[in-house]
Amino acid sequence: MAELDRDRVLAALAELDDAHALVLTSAGDGIRMAHPFSAWPMGFVVRGGDRLWWGGCAWDSFGIVAALGERLSILTICPHCGRELSYGAGPQDPPDADRVVVRVPRPAAEWWDDVVATCTAIRSFCSTAHLECWLADTGEPPGARVELERLWQLALPWYGDRLDPDWRPRSLEQRQEMLERAGLRGPFWQLGG
Repeated sequence: MAELDRDRVLAALAELDDAHALVLTSAGDGIRMAHPFSAWPMGFVVRGGDRLWWGGCAWDSFGIVAALGERLSILTICPHCGRELSYGAGPQDPPDADRVVVRVPRPAAEWWDDVVATCTAIRSFCSTAHLECWLADTGEPPGARVELERLWQLALPWYGDRLDPDWRPRSLEQRQEMLERAGLRGPFWQLGG
């Protein structure tokens, strides 16, 4: 068995983190997230039969659907009322939740300033009314309200090839084009350099 040099491994992990291919722990010595999967619970459980995964956020949960290429169930909690939200989706099947909306907390150019905090705050709400009440109660900035199906449409191309052994991070231009194809346009959705 080949011996691995710790410093080389940590340098390779840091390079993948810099390329946004994964997210390291705060100590930099472990993987916190390999989008769309999370190594730690973050408010979303994705289920397929007897298999469970943690999704980093509403978008990442659909990313797991896209990456695995199968219909899965997604379970989360509405931040306003605490009600359990459960909906299914597949690569060809949009989510089966009528009134559920998602809050994206900050503009796209700021996502990677603290990607764990960003993902933690991309949450599903029972309805627009629950999102509005939650914003009023918490004083949080509104961010952007996104329909569940639009995030599903974005997740399919964004994460659909993520488990391919030849996967490489996409360019800024490619990622911006995916946002625009999903109908996410305007200053809020402009990715940073």
